[in-house]
Amino acid sequence: MNKKLFALLISLMTLSLLGIIFVQGYWIVSSYQTKEDQFDFEVEQALREAENRIQLGELEDYYNVYSGLIDSTEAPSNVTFSELIYRNISDEDANEIYIFSDGILEQDYKFAPTYSESDNEANTDTVNIKKFTNTKKSLKISKGVEGSSPTTTTTETFSRLKDYQLKQFEEVFQKISAKTPIHKRISEEKIRTAIQAELDERDIKSKFEFAIYSNNLITKIKSDKFKLDNKETYSVPFFLNDTDTKYTLSAIFSERQKLVLSTILGMALLSLVFTAIIMLTFYSALSQIFKQRQIAEIKTDFINNMTHEFKTPIATINLALDALKNPKVKDKPEFLERYLGMIREENKRMHSQVENVLRISKLDKNELNLTKDRLELHEVIEDSITHVSLMVEDRGGYIKTHLGALKSEVLANESHLTNVIVNLLDNAIKYSEDIPKIDVYTENVRNNIILKIRDQGMGMNKQVQKKIFDKFYREHTGDIHNVKGHGLGLSYVKRVLDDHDAQISVESDKGKGSTFIIKLHLIQ
Repeated sequence: MNKKLFALLISLMTLSLLGIIFVQGYWIVSSYQTKEDQFDFEVEQALREAENRIQLGELEDYYNVYSGLIDSTEAPSNVTFSELIYRNISDEDANEIYIFSDGILEQDYKFAPTYSESDNEANTDTVNIKKFTNTKKSLKISKGVEGSSPTTTTTETFSRLKDYQLKQFEEVFQKISAKTPIHKRISEEKIRTAIQAELDERDIKSKFEFAIYSNNLITKIKSDKFKLDNKETYSVPFFLNDTDTKYTLSAIFSERQKLVLSTILGMALLSLVFTAIIMLTFYSALSQIFKQRQIAEIKTDFINNMTHEFKTPIATINLALDALKNPKVKDKPEFLERYLGMIREENKRMHSQVENVLRISKLDKNELNLTKDRLELHEVIEDSITHVSLMVEDRGGYIKTHLGALKSEVLANESHLTNVIVNLLDNAIKYSEDIPKIDVYTENVRNNIILKIRDQGMGMNKQVQKKIFDKFYREHTGDIHNVKGHGLGLSYVKRVLDDHDAQISVESDKGKGSTFIIKLHLIQ
């Protein structure tokens, strides 16, 4: 894929994910704000309804008191009767006439206020209470036959006009209630009960504290834990029907945020979980894309290096074959032997490269049948050194052994374990810029044998150390590989040792050489 197109797709995916996160965040914040506004509205409505309930209850209570006084008083101070009479002839042939009357008896009573005996100002006034009684009469006159007098039938009903009396009483009550202190008109318990009833109707389950303010000063009517908080306080006018409203009911809902949050918590968490899943999926997809891209680049690099590795021996073989065609060479056995030896060595070199690739392929497919036998690790080490000794001698270097382990018997596959040690020794030689100086150590640690292969070569940094056992990985500088190879050797080493339940690690510093450490289980 084109790099620019790849970068564009990644950018679009990233922007889309950020857009989703932004939308989810905006939705959560908006939902919280909406629920918060709804909570505020419902609480204010509950307080207003509670105030109305308290005021009507107060009016009803005192009306019942004065209504009882009216019923127990025999003579009113003033009586007024209003009556409406009208006639209806329903059927002249039937000789019947109906006369209806509808009257209201208004009786005035005067009482001293019952609010507070200690309130002198209230006791100086007289409370005028009106009693209204509705009377309904119907008179039926039936004409008799000739010579007989007419007959009459009278029906009369009485009823108290309570609603009308209550309305008249309310006007009087407003005047006297305004002169009474708030703590003598209402109790803390009544306010709490009224507020709680309204909250229950709206399914608001929250603790609350309240207080009554008079002209911005707190009164005696307040709950024990009330503490003014401007951010959490709701206030509504109290005793609205008073002629001069000066009271305010203030309430605090300490669990406001908790309740609001609980209403959106489920959907918010679900939204966050799905967003997190999308982010993880996005991250995983990006990781896989970059990994596959890196693998593609590594494979391309591997193919280029393999091509180079094969190119040299093929060219050498071609040159040797051309030389063998020369008549002068045919007559000289020493030249003939030399060129045939070159062809043989280059052929082995190509064969070795192919074998390495095939080993890794078989390990990937789990097709290698690694039969394990009892082996002396020291013997395997000595045998492995013979495979690379000529290369070391050719460069004027050395391989010294320090086999200090008293026990060295392990259960392993001789061929593959030999290849492992040869690979590590070959790396030590290749990555030694000057004369190869290699030391091999063994020691026993509990039930294990530790094998260390130390060189004095280039060394490597910490980042490289983390990747050297990855397939196809090779350390390089820019686009130029300092050492020929294809990045399969150490991957092969790691896979074989994993199959032997063994461990391998590396200690290295840039410019100071490397030490590969293998830990194998001993046979007891």
